[in-house]
Amino acid sequence: MPKMKTKTGAKKRFKISPSGRIKRSHAYKRHILTKKDTKTKRQLRGTTEVHHSDKAMVRAMMPYA
Repeated sequence: MPKMKTKTGAKKRFKISPSGRIKRSHAYKRHILTKKDTKTKRQLRGTTEVHHSDKAMVRAMMPYA
């Protein structure tokens, strides 16, 4: 049986912590920032955890992470 491949898009978008939590960055922070409020842009900084209903899908895309 050949090795499973990691989806390269998922590899770039998600990080898995040593405790097993999956971190992701926020959407809507890349462009057209002039019309967005400063508070909105500030709240989009940093990372957050993937929702529990999506964790199985992300794990399937990253079998060796």
